[in-house]
Amino acid sequence: MDITTTPAWSALQSTAPPPHLRQLFAGDPKRAVRYRLQAGDLLIDYSKNLIDDDVMRRLFAVAATAGVEARRAAMFSGQPINVTERRSVLHTALRAPRDAVIEVDGRNVVPDVHNVLQRITTFADRVRSGAFRGATGAAMQTVVNIGIGGSDLGPAMTYLATESFGDPNLRCRYVSNVDGADIAGNLADLDPATTLFIVSSKTFTTIETLTNARHARTWLTAALGEAAVGKHFVAVSTNAKEVADFGIDTANMFGFWDWVGGRYSMDSAIGLSLMIAIGPDDFRELLAGFRAMDEHFLSTPLDRNLPVLMGLLGIWYADAFGFETHAVLPYSQELSRFPAYLQQLEMESNGKSVRLDGTRVDYNTGSIVWGTAGTNGQHAYYQLLHQGTHIVPMDLIGFVNPTTEVGEHHDLLVANLFAQAEAFAFGKTREEVHAADVPAHQVDARVFEGNRPTSVILADKLTPRMLGTLIALYEHKVFVQGAIWGIDSFDQWGVELGKVLATRIADELKSDVEEVSSQHDSSTAALIRRYRARRVRPKD
Repeated sequence: MDITTTPAWSALQSTAPPPHLRQLFAGDPKRAVRYRLQAGDLLIDYSKNLIDDDVMRRLFAVAATAGVEARRAAMFSGQPINVTERRSVLHTALRAPRDAVIEVDGRNVVPDVHNVLQRITTFADRVRSGAFRGATGAAMQTVVNIGIGGSDLGPAMTYLATESFGDPNLRCRYVSNVDGADIAGNLADLDPATTLFIVSSKTFTTIETLTNARHARTWLTAALGEAAVGKHFVAVSTNAKEVADFGIDTANMFGFWDWVGGRYSMDSAIGLSLMIAIGPDDFRELLAGFRAMDEHFLSTPLDRNLPVLMGLLGIWYADAFGFETHAVLPYSQELSRFPAYLQQLEMESNGKSVRLDGTRVDYNTGSIVWGTAGTNGQHAYYQLLHQGTHIVPMDLIGFVNPTTEVGEHHDLLVANLFAQAEAFAFGKTREEVHAADVPAHQVDARVFEGNRPTSVILADKLTPRMLGTLIALYEHKVFVQGAIWGIDSFDQWGVELGKVLATRIADELKSDVEEVSSQHDSSTAALIRRYRARRVRPKD
């Protein structure tokens, strides 16, 4: 369906923007109560968005018209809604209870999920207890996860977010960039005898991951010999032959399925490093948080559904106002990598310009997602957010109780969160600036227009369960938007072209043949020639 051809979309596009937030709050003393939703301990205050009852009615009508509920049911039941790859989309099965029945091609996949979960639980317990030992007989002290994209961002983000729940005697590191500085820096202070590598690649052919894994293998064997590989490497993959050829015991290979996209895979065996760090119990708490939001999304009416609400607000700003970016601003140092994680989740999912039927869209899809942890951002780019010419909708995320209590730090942190949301909404009028005895030449520069939209997401504490709830909230928000835009949120063909070309160019950079392939444009060919001419290679 082309949603733009429907009366519901036309009605939304014809909606006049509401008055300034100052007027909306002044005219409705209960606005803050009416425009908030809660699921468990997670609260979303969306009262400071540019909406009124008329806007919300029209947005929910768009969701109903687009068939969000039917597509939601199709996803949860295992239908192949990833149309270009003809696959089911069942990251929700990764956290389904043991007695659930979710079928793909007539097979209930839930027992397979729990079988892998039990296998990684057993392995994690062995590493954590010291029963799993390396080539010298020493227990593992550091886990290095080697992956990229969804095989890196999810576990790395979650490890930082849950580090206070981890075993202080175990640390994790994450290597993803094919820039040699990444793996060299991460290995520099490690002891090969106490280091465990997890190579995360479904096909075990991802060039960046395998390049880093081979370097790690060389580093290990230089110290401990070839026989040590099987004692210090495990794999998250489905390619048993390549895993075995690398030297990894396939008994230590943990798989997942083609109905799990990489950016949705953190709660599968891709999360093995995390399970080792925080332990199986807290990993299951993480899964319980995912499941709680899954159940809320699946069973709650559209007008009280948190992911639906967030998705619709994004539609409103992208397609009615033309706002192109969305900032995620967690007031939590532990969530410092959460915006980067959401960049992949949203931009890889909904950065599409073709509908499910192959026709091109003529409306905005997929916001540009960015952000950093507060309060750092306040001293960097908040100037633009407050007074710049670009309007950026924002999610401000905070927690009532800290994971680490240090003096009065947390009260000050949350005070900044609440203050920023208030300042973005209401600004500071010319009259207020004058009343503050500001020098006349500064008045114009110190007026804040306000009316900058924010949603405040507030939870009691950042626990593994709450983190799972938050991640699933954004997963389903992305789903809602993709359903309305009529695009396939679960393929990622845009990742492929550059990778194919890079493989070809990598061989040319090392070639002794003077001529550059005529397949390249003149600019690329010239850059290759300059690189060859000036490249200084280390001597053997």
